[in-house]
Amino acid sequence: MNDRTGPGVLVGFSGSPASRLALRWAAGEARRRRTRLRIVRAWEACPALAPYSAVHDSRTRHQRMTAAAAQLSADVRRELGEPPASEVVTELAEGTAERVLVAVSAGADLLVLGDHAEPGSAGPVLRTCLGRAHCPVVVVGPAAALPGEARDRRLTATDTVTF
Repeated sequence: MNDRTGPGVLVGFSGSPASRLALRWAAGEARRRRTRLRIVRAWEACPALAPYSAVHDSRTRHQRMTAAAAQLSADVRRELGEPPASEVVTELAEGTAERVLVAVSAGADLLVLGDHAEPGSAGPVLRTCLGRAHCPVVVVGPAAALPGEARDRRLTATDTVTF
């Protein structure tokens, strides 16, 4: 779609260096397509901890969710500046990253993910999304940060590419 209210470009964002590269790539692609950028961070209310873990978070569920949403907003501002609200939508979605991204991909033209795994391997989020996403998937690797033809190549909606 070529309007800012349509499905647009979806990017999974965890705050990792790989997801930061994916966010910048996705923002550029959304601008080129003249479509909306939807940034989604998966959030788990009670992340699994080992029973012997000394980590304890005394904040309420609502306080943890509010803090995660604030961190997402701050991360997006740091990476993209202050994007217009009509062009960029941020969303904190409860659940595991794999499930969240597959579910929200049903309403997207393109899903963009960062890859921080060793060459030749893929993490569980990436594997799941590549196999189950409801739209084309672009995987942005560390090489996307390098200048050159591969970074600037425009992808079509049917490409699945690892840079």
